[in-house]
Amino acid sequence: MSYDSSSSSSFSDGFADPNSDPKLVDERFDFLTLNEPTELERNHRGHGNDIADGLLNPDRNDNGAEDDDRLRVEDQETFGDEGPSSPSSSGYAGGRGSSSATSPSRIDEASEIDDNEIQELRNDGSLEGISDSQASSWVTSKRHVDEDDASISWRKRKKHFFILSNSGKPIYSRYGDEHKLAGFSATLQAIISFVENGGDRVKLVKAGKHQMVFLVKGPIYLVCISCTEEPFESLKGQLELIYGQMILILTKSINRCFEKNPKFDMTPLLGGTDVVFSSLIHLFSWNPATFLHAYTCLPLAFATRQAAGAVLQDVADSGVLFAILMCRHKVISLVGAQKASLHPDDMLLLSNFVLSSESFRTAESFSPICLPRYNPMAFLYAYVHFFDVNTYLMLLTTSSDAFYHLKDCRIRIEAVLLKSNVLSEVQRSMIDGGMRVEDLPVGPLPRSGSSPHLGQQTLTSESPERPREPFIGIGGPAGLWHFIYRSIYLDQYVSSEFSPPLNSLQQQKRLYRAYQRVYASMHDKGIGPHKTQFRRDENYVLLCWVTQDFEFYAAFDPLADKALAIKTCNRVCQWVKDVENEIFLQGASPFSW
Repeated sequence: MSYDSSSSSSFSDGFADPNSDPKLVDERFDFLTLNEPTELERNHRGHGNDIADGLLNPDRNDNGAEDDDRLRVEDQETFGDEGPSSPSSSGYAGGRGSSSATSPSRIDEASEIDDNEIQELRNDGSLEGISDSQASSWVTSKRHVDEDDASISWRKRKKHFFILSNSGKPIYSRYGDEHKLAGFSATLQAIISFVENGGDRVKLVKAGKHQMVFLVKGPIYLVCISCTEEPFESLKGQLELIYGQMILILTKSINRCFEKNPKFDMTPLLGGTDVVFSSLIHLFSWNPATFLHAYTCLPLAFATRQAAGAVLQDVADSGVLFAILMCRHKVISLVGAQKASLHPDDMLLLSNFVLSSESFRTAESFSPICLPRYNPMAFLYAYVHFFDVNTYLMLLTTSSDAFYHLKDCRIRIEAVLLKSNVLSEVQRSMIDGGMRVEDLPVGPLPRSGSSPHLGQQTLTSESPERPREPFIGIGGPAGLWHFIYRSIYLDQYVSSEFSPPLNSLQQQKRLYRAYQRVYASMHDKGIGPHKTQFRRDENYVLLCWVTQDFEFYAAFDPLADKALAIKTCNRVCQWVKDVENEIFLQGASPFSW
């Protein structure tokens, strides 16, 4: 057993500071924890083997190095039998000025897939990212509450998440009843304290195939125990997002409660939010935004998106801090007040909070929230209204009594969206889907450097021979199966729809994990960062390319020719350039980091 340790940095710094008066924050926090909701709230609530500086040479002699440096794909996580569901706590719903519904959940199960028990879940567009074909009916209850650390089924889980206090009191556990895991939580707290007593901070403990990743945030400890072979950087980033989700609900003012009482019990404040954390953990296996730190847009005609943006801008000018129109996890349009910027991680956490809370769907809601990247110490107030099952509007303000003003804004927005047919175009886009590798144009490429969007760069081949024509087979040209393109300036990404042979959830999840590993390798400051990588294993070829303007990740047939793969990547980048007005939100200000 070994551990790596070093001092950790805070989650965020340098935030804008609305409502940051500590007295005001304390008053709001006391209101959240002690008071009943008002009537208004009740009613409205490893690096690659072919690396070169900006140049990938397909004729380089590999001599079998590809196999030595291949991406290993983990065994699938255990998919246990469905356990009894527990009702959601009403404490959270009441404290947030909303109500919650209770029914069985499939969130954890959709990310726990066994070779012999793959559930093909009905596609209702519930997930964006590298798979819009993922699971569908999610509702609010926790799974496997009968398990504890003595249960064989609990020990077979391949990925656990825990939140606990610095006194060892359990706050949240992905599996089982956290109260039954008090002894296990005390053990985790003892490990952290042992290292801290030596003047250091534990980050990682390895024991066989298992990794224990620790994240200390003041009085809050977060731990992930995993044998999924995900890189340390990915698991640490997931813990950061879980912490951010908790801050979105409570703000960092919770630290003051622990300063006053080290044995403070947070669970009543988080009552009923298990589904929010479970939904976020589910996204770790399907949504590239969780490691790309970027958001994706719903494909729409430029004029349609402009019409939506214009009415949102009018609302922002009337005192709204942020106005966001979304379809599931995909952005239709967003605007912010002058000099206000919204981090993609905050958008991810906010959309997850809204989509996983059933009460937001049943009526227009007005709820206090915190954006951890924007200002972790202050509450904002979110007005949420669903136009249909997938499309919803979020209006964020600093004023706690702005409900009726925001309701009037929503009425104006809805009238314009209906008159300009934006909502009908959104439904059409949902049906049509996004970019497909089979639709990749195969005409001649423009001259190298003709596209300013690509930074006047192309991925080049030094092969003296002209590449043969792409073979005809499953997927797109040259055996292209899937790709992700991230615009660095816009902090937006686009990914292709899944298509044969990536039909099953198992295959899609395997590719997602491979993307995670190669992303971590590309950005590893210890051995990189790298500009290009070419990796081949028994599952696929992965080709990665990073420039100052964009990042590109593509998966090909494992027998794909390197020169043809490079040529195809250039075609995809040009294709993205040709349709960028439809797939990206143009004119969006760069988000602050």
